Formats: sequence, C-alpha cells, structure tokens
Amino acid sequence: QVQLVESGGGLVQAGGSLRLSCAASGRTFNRYETTLGWFRQAPGKEREFVAAINRSGDRIDYTDAVKGRFTISRDNAKNTVYLQMNNLKPEDTAVYYCAARLSRFPLRTAPDYDYWGQGTQVTVSS
Repeated sequence: QVQLVESGGGLVQAGGSLRLSCAASGRTFNRYETTLGWFRQAPGKEREFVAAINRSGDRIDYTDAVKGRFTISRDNAKNTVYLQMNNLKPEDTAVYYCAARLSRFPLRTAPDYDYWGQGTQVTVSS
C-alpha cells in the first residue's frame, strides 16, 4: 500500500505563487521505482494531468498549460514531491491531487496511477 498526503493549497490572487507538497509512505512505495504526479480537477470538469516526475528525476513531464509556470520536484530522502506554482491564473483553480505510479515511466492518464491522495484545494482569484 501507498499513502499520499497533500498540503499547501489555499487562496491566492492571480499572479501569485503556491507550493504544494505530497508526502508518500508505505512499504510498496519504497519497493518500486515510483513515479509521482499531480493532477487537478475543476468543478464540472474531468481530472486532468498537470505534471509527473520519476524517482531519479530524469523523466519529467508537464501539460502545456503549466509549462514555464509550474515546477515539479521530489526529495527522495523525505519521500515527498513538490509542485511549485508561479504566476497563477484563475483557470488554475481546482482540487489538486497527488498520485503514485509503480513504474519509472511518467504517464498522463489517471487510470495509469495506482494510488491517490485526498486532494487539496487551490483557488486563484482575479
């Protein structure tokens, strides 16, 4: 099993920044070359891919909408993945979910991820 706990969401004005964190735990997590990713879901919309990073950090992927504004990183010693979000826009408003995939290959589709956190709300006001 893998447990994922997100933190760092909140309310921010457009142009501001937030940093999300996701702490992972569990025997399964440490046994595999786990990829960690972030997805988001706005009201009335499907969950969409945001970014993902493999364990070694040599495979990173972003959706086009956040390239140049968001940065994903991970600290393997702390089993934690981060999402630094800069120049936030109202359209970034969503619940952000951390997800773990028991593979070293980041993918963009939600069904390919094996474990999920409970989500953290990010609201960007205009």
